[in-house]
Amino acid sequence: MSSLSAASLRSAVGLASVALIASVGMTVAAGPAAADQTYYVPVTKAWTIDGHGYGHGHGMSQYGAYGAALQGLSYTRITRFYYPGTSWAKARGNVRVLISADYSSDLQVRPQRGLRLRDMKDGEVWTLPTGNGIDRWRLTPASDGRTAVQFRDARGWHRWRVPGGKQTLKSDGQFRAKRPLTLMVPSDSGVTPRRYRGILRSVRPYPGATVRDTVNVLPMDAYVQGVVPYEMPASWHQQALRSQAVAARTYAAWQRAQNPRRYYQICDTTACQVYGGAGAEQATSNEAVQATAQAILTSGGKPAFTQFSSSSGGWTSAGSMPYLPAKRDPYDGFAGNPVHSWTVQVSASTLERSHPEIGKLVALHVTKRDGHGRWRGRVLQIRLEGTSGTAYLTGDDFRWQYGLRSNWFSIEPTPIIVRWRDLGGSKSLLGEPTSGEYGVDSGAVQEFTGGRVYWTSGTGAREVRGRLLQVYRLWGGPGSSLGWPVSGVQNAADGGYKTKFQGGRIYAKAGPGAHVVYGHILRRWAQEQYASGKLGYPTTDVHAINGGQRCTFQHGTITWNRASNSFTVTRSG
Repeated sequence: MSSLSAASLRSAVGLASVALIASVGMTVAAGPAAADQTYYVPVTKAWTIDGHGYGHGHGMSQYGAYGAALQGLSYTRITRFYYPGTSWAKARGNVRVLISADYSSDLQVRPQRGLRLRDMKDGEVWTLPTGNGIDRWRLTPASDGRTAVQFRDARGWHRWRVPGGKQTLKSDGQFRAKRPLTLMVPSDSGVTPRRYRGILRSVRPYPGATVRDTVNVLPMDAYVQGVVPYEMPASWHQQALRSQAVAARTYAAWQRAQNPRRYYQICDTTACQVYGGAGAEQATSNEAVQATAQAILTSGGKPAFTQFSSSSGGWTSAGSMPYLPAKRDPYDGFAGNPVHSWTVQVSASTLERSHPEIGKLVALHVTKRDGHGRWRGRVLQIRLEGTSGTAYLTGDDFRWQYGLRSNWFSIEPTPIIVRWRDLGGSKSLLGEPTSGEYGVDSGAVQEFTGGRVYWTSGTGAREVRGRLLQVYRLWGGPGSSLGWPVSGVQNAADGGYKTKFQGGRIYAKAGPGAHVVYGHILRRWAQEQYASGKLGYPTTDVHAINGGQRCTFQHGTITWNRASNSFTVTRSG
């Protein structure tokens, strides 16, 4: 179960085929789809991911409960909001909790007054002695399959002679006392003390097992006191803590009902819900448990499956039960929630390493979301398109590979895609993408049915299309003296077009055609008001002549003399 303890702790253009062309880049056959669900890989491989919430989003948002409490809602209203359609009931009796930290087969406790030992086979009970330098008792598997009882003093471990002539317990055993027991769990320093209420039982996990597990058997509310402060900060509003107490108690009752005969009924980690024993308890969280004593939520007369997670991000997600609906959460987005919205940087190379069969990753397609909230909601299914193949994964797979807080996320578009969308996306003159983004010189290019968009960090993303693009590519593209485009396609005089580059301009108009103007002649042409002046459009590129350069226009020429750095402008017509 996701919890605050852990927190504190587009179907888009289908890429049917991908091929690398040495001088041009990748070309991809595109199919119809919604482009806002395709996320192309930039040449930097760096993706910025924006997301909402923390955890699976089913049931109660813990931050949402806090936000609701701050707005004055009681715990009964909070739980009614997050688990609609449930009823109230009482949970009594004990619950059996697997203590995962005690991974060794022996169960060690510190001695204390009234410490009692019980043989689980015949029910015999003994009060264990204190004093005489005894600093630990333990239950450990015996060679005959029974359980040996031992104590430790300054000289080491010794077998305790069980009264009545027993050498060992007939089966499993347990310790109990009126006050919390101190369990010694394995650690780097040897053992570490942890306090638990109720019974500590050494249990074989299956008949004939030679190993033992440690199980804490205790009343339900005593158990919940050890859960709440590990699942929600004890400093939070009391109504939020009470909501957590009800959710945790109900979840434990549900788990108990699922496992009535198993030697343990619930675990103590995030796989179930975090439980820290008596040592975890806080006065404020104990108050919340006691104020809601035994209260649980039910559905059809049985304990409800009250899942919860750290933050819904503004929408809960549909769970497996009718009382776990997807619904807008107005309480989660308060100023004190640091995981309502989040942003992380990741490398697309991680997916290439995880899925070598795809080759070089070109684009990630989100093919299914749950439909609730921003970006159409949480990601359910993903398709990866690469130069060598395709791979499929779930939104949760993607989440865990990158360590994201939830599967409600979107990948920020590359500057090229941003420019394409600003121009109108697939409805623009650029049309649909036909390639992924690929590197050229110090920047990147992406191809579309109607042109290309070029990008560098210095010039930004700029489109070039039509005759302008043809001339630009013939001239040599970004590697030529023209360099990178510094404008997109712009309107020019009398129905023509132009694009500005680092090293010049290309003008195009039906009739004169498309031509490159740069350097000294471009600067002199500027004095003639470019294409809107009396010279009109260029009919040739700027070209070298003996001693200088020349460009011919519709209504004249400009010639530059290198030696004198002077110009001759002739006009015709």
